[in-house]
Amino acid sequence: MKKKVYSTPFGEYIQYLDKIDKGVRDSEEYGSMLILSLLEELGEMARAYLAKHGRKQTNIAAQQDETHEQELGDILVAILRFARIKDINLHDRIMYSLKKIEQRRKKAKQPKRK
Repeated sequence: MKKKVYSTPFGEYIQYLDKIDKGVRDSEEYGSMLILSLLEELGEMARAYLAKHGRKQTNIAAQQDETHEQELGDILVAILRFARIKDINLHDRIMYSLKKIEQRRKKAKQPKRK
């Protein structure tokens, strides 16, 4: 693991995960499990959100389960875990994505030439 990650805004979380996941090594199987975990958490967040705001507002069981805000935390932890084992600097990736969005918006605002 590159020490550079610890100096990013995510460094504190990565260090915490280092303690929690001590001894867990990167493997294709573990990476696959984390991807499946991420999809599961995303589904749970969607279910919780739709139970409160969407088409199934009468789904009391989903509303009493975890909220979409809590599920979002689970999603972020799954992403952090995946980034940690794959040695991905999330700060760099997020800044890259934000700059892409910014460039698209700038292009969209430019008047079209005839």
